[in-house]
Amino acid sequence: MKIQLLDLTVRDLVAGYHDDGEGGVVGYGGKLDIRPPFQREFIYKGVQREAVITSIQKGFPLNVMYWSVRADGAYEIIDGQQRTISIAQYVQSDFSVDGQYFHNLTLEEQARVLDYELMVYVCAGTHRDKLDWFRTVNIAGEKLYDQELRNAVYSGSWVSQAKRYFSKTGCPAAGLGGDYMTGSPIRQDYLETVIKWISDAGDTDIDDYMAVRQHDESAAPLWAYFRAVIDWIESSFTRKRKKFMGGVAWGILYNAHKDDDLNPAWIEAETARLILDDEVENKKGIYPYILTGDEKHLNIRAFKPGMKQKVYETQAGKCAICKKEFDIADMEADHITPWSEGGKTTEENCQMLCKKCNREKAAK
Repeated sequence: MKIQLLDLTVRDLVAGYHDDGEGGVVGYGGKLDIRPPFQREFIYKGVQREAVITSIQKGFPLNVMYWSVRADGAYEIIDGQQRTISIAQYVQSDFSVDGQYFHNLTLEEQARVLDYELMVYVCAGTHRDKLDWFRTVNIAGEKLYDQELRNAVYSGSWVSQAKRYFSKTGCPAAGLGGDYMTGSPIRQDYLETVIKWISDAGDTDIDDYMAVRQHDESAAPLWAYFRAVIDWIESSFTRKRKKFMGGVAWGILYNAHKDDDLNPAWIEAETARLILDDEVENKKGIYPYILTGDEKHLNIRAFKPGMKQKVYETQAGKCAICKKEFDIADMEADHITPWSEGGKTTEENCQMLCKKCNREKAAK
């Protein structure tokens, strides 16, 4: 991997600056992708951006900024996006500092701003090298999320197309399946989630999936996969419950159970029953539980410390199965009648077992 310091002034940086809203922001004579299309639209607030300009006017150093060299020879900002936009907006007199716009400054004062030397490091290397480096240096300003870093490392036609589906405010993914997702499209949460899902289906990881498709002209297969997941959810779990369904790992469940012979009527009845069961503390876990039968998803209500202590004293510190005496720290509370058979988390249904006996009982 090659990292070099770029000889750059504010004058160079703002040359050819253009902000096309969600279409992206460019500078440095059109060679710098300041904010790729459909990336988050965060900009510094008044106090933050004024501090950037004041530092430049007084000749104080700004934090280091980092760029990546793209395959086409152009650059993309990894860290320093908000500082760059603040500088460019000030030079084109979009806001004032201490009551003065850039055009109100004397020619000498303008030149002092334009000739200010920025500290910009440019990285060129393998995708893996750059991703590791960006994660290490992502320590200043508004931190980038992992998917934003991946988008920069694997920038190309595929990422641009994928963002159209998953990363724009009011994007198609939000309209189709927003009730089943969490996070924000413009922070790349939707895109990251769906790539993780489809990567799981192909038994690969998210970085490899993006690397293979970096230069594909279309992200339609990813969109088709997402639509298939949503169709499966809505045909299998027929009543939408936004409070509990948002953020479930639906794609992972789809990959494992899309070919199962499911009974939607039974699923709805079982879902309603479990939602009303006070013993079930993780209601989002109802959906994976229904498909897998694994009670760990439900986080069944645990016995409270006071209740465990009381039962321990009643048993005189002895395991209810092997009858050996143990310290309470070496014992575990157990449902005499399991939750699956209607047992409740009550004192009457609690027994203290040594860890060995509890494991053996659970294994039966």
